[in-house]
Amino acid sequence: MSRMARRRSDSNPSLFDPVAGKPRVAPDFAFETELRARGVTLVAGVDEAGRGPLAGPVVAAAVILDPASMPAGLNDSKKLTQRARERLFAEILATATVGVASAGPAEIDRLNIRRASLAAMVRAVEALAAAPGHCLIDGIDVPPGLRLPATPLVAGDARSQSIAAASIVAKVLRDRMMVRLGARFPAYGFERHMGYGTKAHLDAIRAHGPCPHHRRSFAPIRNSEAAG
Repeated sequence: MSRMARRRSDSNPSLFDPVAGKPRVAPDFAFETELRARGVTLVAGVDEAGRGPLAGPVVAAAVILDPASMPAGLNDSKKLTQRARERLFAEILATATVGVASAGPAEIDRLNIRRASLAAMVRAVEALAAAPGHCLIDGIDVPPGLRLPATPLVAGDARSQSIAAASIVAKVLRDRMMVRLGARFPAYGFERHMGYGTKAHLDAIRAHGPCPHHRRSFAPIRNSEAAG
């Protein structure tokens, strides 16, 4: 782990902004600025969306922001409205270097969701048009197989603007995938709950059984098949 990561003590992360002297209300560019001061020109933020749902892929994104052209209002995708996410998604694609990848239900079932998410992150970084000199990874892990210097940041999407941008890209793309799945499998209502285990979704699984896009290693699906 890098000197920067040790100094910021990510085993017990703080959302306190020591410069402003108050809790951080939005991610900033401090991690990226520190790396750039050390000679790292390209810094990628990496995040994923979709670890918790019972259906659909997990989607990862890697984003290298241009400090001279930063979208205003970057934040953890979960803290933004759909309208704000869509606006920022378009601005990120127009101003930043972006790589995306996904892991579908079969890979998730084969590897488990954690390992599949990390594998998708590696592929997202590899999909970037320019190789970053350092990656900031949301979470506690540097993905195995990532052949670049990297720092994991717990709650990184609330701390780093690059990771926040990646969270937005991953969330918007995954939601769009689930809307398309909803049109193909209307009985499940994927376009409403995005594959999460809502009561309506669980009722649909009990009524119709799982579809090919459900994650059969997840307990509600596994249990429904055992009961059937």
